[in-house]
Amino acid sequence: MFFDISSPRHRRFRPVGAAALALGLAAVSGCSSDSGAGDDTVKVGLVASLSGTYKPVGTDLRAGFELYLKTHGNKLGGRKVELVVADEGDGPPTAVPAATKLVKKDKVDVLTGLVSGGSVAAVMPLVTKAKIPFLGSNARPPVKDLEYVWTTSFMSDEPGKAIAPYVKEKVNGPVYAIGPDYQGGYDELRGFTDEFKRIKGKLANPGGKTTWTPFPKTTNFMPYFADIAKTDAKAVYCFYAGKAAIDFAKQYAQSDVADLPLYTAFVTEGSVLQAQGNAAKDIYSVLNYAPDLDNAANRKFAADWTAEYDTQPTTYAMSSYDAASVLDKAIADAAKDGDVTSKTINKAIAGLGQIDSPRGAWEFGDKAHSPVQTWYLRQVRPDGNQLANVMVQDLATLGG
Repeated sequence: MFFDISSPRHRRFRPVGAAALALGLAAVSGCSSDSGAGDDTVKVGLVASLSGTYKPVGTDLRAGFELYLKTHGNKLGGRKVELVVADEGDGPPTAVPAATKLVKKDKVDVLTGLVSGGSVAAVMPLVTKAKIPFLGSNARPPVKDLEYVWTTSFMSDEPGKAIAPYVKEKVNGPVYAIGPDYQGGYDELRGFTDEFKRIKGKLANPGGKTTWTPFPKTTNFMPYFADIAKTDAKAVYCFYAGKAAIDFAKQYAQSDVADLPLYTAFVTEGSVLQAQGNAAKDIYSVLNYAPDLDNAANRKFAADWTAEYDTQPTTYAMSSYDAASVLDKAIADAAKDGDVTSKTINKAIAGLGQIDSPRGAWEFGDKAHSPVQTWYLRQVRPDGNQLANVMVQDLATLGG
């Protein structure tokens, strides 16, 4: 469904844009609590891609969580926090041992992060067996056992599902769908193609099926663009992130299909936008956050982020910031009822109501333990002397 974009909450402010984010890889520990008691410390394990294709995403996940700690006295729920960070790399082969170390050796009370949907699926047996809450802060595929599983981000098929009706309305003709051949890509593109077909949209791809690019080895997209040019496509929809997004956007602008409107999930999100430069101009994207949303929570978050990192905040940072916010509230609630343990923190998360967030208020749904939230259409436009993902309008409310 679509919303009136003339309402007061759509008035925007823009944080100052700047150079790309660069952070070291060291883990962060909270400062000492007033009591100094060891049992007052909550141990949080954060797994994120700090190397590989999705390093820009993982770096923002870590930075968002750290920003919340820094701006809240390095405490969650009044308790000292020890944050232990591990590198997810490019997916399950490195994510599973990283998470295993956090759970079995470091004995964390809570696990958060994970960039790849494939990593989430691979780590779930560990979480279920250990009975510790996993608070994912990036896109997540469906999982069977939800008892200890939550996400502050979204389900992987929701971005495409949210933008499909808008694309159907605006594009007079077939749309070409393309994405990376791994779990996250399958989920992201399925969300778009299933919804697009449901509302009688037509894909320009041969056989009406999405084109998949080998991940992570595809760096040259030109042959794929040449194939698109041979079809009757009137627009392109894709999902890419990290380094792949830089390659895709830059090459698209130089290709034979550069004049076709490009609708995306994540392609221009984060530090990749500055690396893409003018090649990203006018690209449309769908996300659950835009840096210029005008609400009190976002004004504080964006100002704190810009002051700390001298760049615009991202959905990755925001979702991880919200993960810390959720834990802050849940740990405080658990402490009121008695001991703070993995089990009581998880129970408290289940009892939380509305979360006041930079993206706008949201709450966990019962069916997927994911946010019921608004999705936004953004477009890359000049903002001062830099390009920014500027919010255009609401698209839909999804989640459950």
